[in-house]
Amino acid sequence: MGTPKPDINEYQMLERIGSGTYATVYRAMKKATKDIFAIKCVEKASLSKTAVDNIITEISLLKKLKHQHIVEMKDFLWDDRFIYIVMEYCNGGSLSSYIRQKQQLSEMTCKIFLRQLALALRYMRQNDVCHFDLKPQNLLLMRGTSGHGVELKVADFGFAQHLKLGQENTSIKGSPLYMAPEILLKHCYDASADLWSIGVILYECLFGKAPYSSQSLQELIDKIRSNRRIEVPKTHRISPECEDLLSRLLQRSPKDRITFEDFFKHAFLDLKHAPSEENLEKAIALINEAIEQDKQQDYDAAYRSYCRGLQYFVPIIQAETSPSKKQILRKRIQTYLNRAEEIKHSFRAEKTPSVPDATTSSQPEAKTVPVSRTEQIQRALEPSDLYKQLYALASSSPELKSALEIGRQAELYALENRLDVALESYKTVLGKLMPLLGLELRGSKRRDLLHQQIVRWMEQAEQIKTVRSAQILEEMENGTATNYNCCLQ
Repeated sequence: MGTPKPDINEYQMLERIGSGTYATVYRAMKKATKDIFAIKCVEKASLSKTAVDNIITEISLLKKLKHQHIVEMKDFLWDDRFIYIVMEYCNGGSLSSYIRQKQQLSEMTCKIFLRQLALALRYMRQNDVCHFDLKPQNLLLMRGTSGHGVELKVADFGFAQHLKLGQENTSIKGSPLYMAPEILLKHCYDASADLWSIGVILYECLFGKAPYSSQSLQELIDKIRSNRRIEVPKTHRISPECEDLLSRLLQRSPKDRITFEDFFKHAFLDLKHAPSEENLEKAIALINEAIEQDKQQDYDAAYRSYCRGLQYFVPIIQAETSPSKKQILRKRIQTYLNRAEEIKHSFRAEKTPSVPDATTSSQPEAKTVPVSRTEQIQRALEPSDLYKQLYALASSSPELKSALEIGRQAELYALENRLDVALESYKTVLGKLMPLLGLELRGSKRRDLLHQQIVRWMEQAEQIKTVRSAQILEEMENGTATNYNCCLQ
């Protein structure tokens, strides 16, 4: 005969949905409201002193931590046998089961999940909280209405503690497969151990298994002691930004590992444009600005504003779980994307259509604005004055001259709408120009011009990435994308 379910007067205990070392989690319904919760039941008799300390820490932390991407504690109760932690119910299971179901996740999906995890981690760091048991099993998913979209939430703070940056700990905490090497090898460790765990989680999302997957704990320890560098599987392609973040998270030495500050600023996460009410307002303001510039025929400025607005809109639609809201946002994004592309390639047409309204998803009525086709083509194909001056000063540096020609070719690829090739060319030229900038004499005209050109090409590369992200998102939504695992981020 099995152990009887715990019993609370206010709740009807339903099926068991999880279990751990000293706790069992049930789905439960509050009788008065019919609302569904998850209740973590801890049997008092099984608790060691350490387990009691963990429970007390978990309850005290969950009472304070209130964040969209952290599982919320609703209440805690106790009786003679159990301590009960009542939490919001996450109906999508865990990230671990999601990975098993999908086998491996697309890079775009990984980016969405990792961005949400990073937002939770940033909030935790603002409160000097370390989790120390981050793993896919402790990352729960909340499905949106009608099963559309999922939102990630951090759970299980049993090993968490307050720890400021620079403070160290020596007690063994966490799950060995996701535990930072400095913990597993019984060295001192600090808050950066959470960053290693995030690296392992990202690796498992991308490739279907953790980097040090082993049959036994001893095998795992042997792999870590061997000092073997973790490498990206040759059979998978991921973007340079993703690979850079992954390699910097999975540095065995905490001193070499990415810092929290650099992690939150990393281009792959792009937390600056993370979904929020504030960023939605910024997106609408930028689109309205683009529309006004468009009406005034300031097309270069309008294109930049459309792209900057799309940088905020794309993550918002990726995270939206309501099908109706997502459909409205998709229509808006498609309208703005179409207009941005029309402006970029307006030299191909003799007339430009009217501009859209940021507050509506309807297509604009036709309105003709006369544009000289010859002037448009000449202006588009002609190198900028900045480029001409810099190229003239590059005669004494064949390496600089060659790099500038690659950058100019990238501009022409962009004009031909060969955006993927253009972006790769921009990445190549920027990789060549950055070291050359450091060699230039400070205060020299050539250095100043080179700095301006680098900034301009970085902006143009960002604009292309934004447009391609919006295009790929639309293809995925329409089911026409054929390969987006290594899509532009």
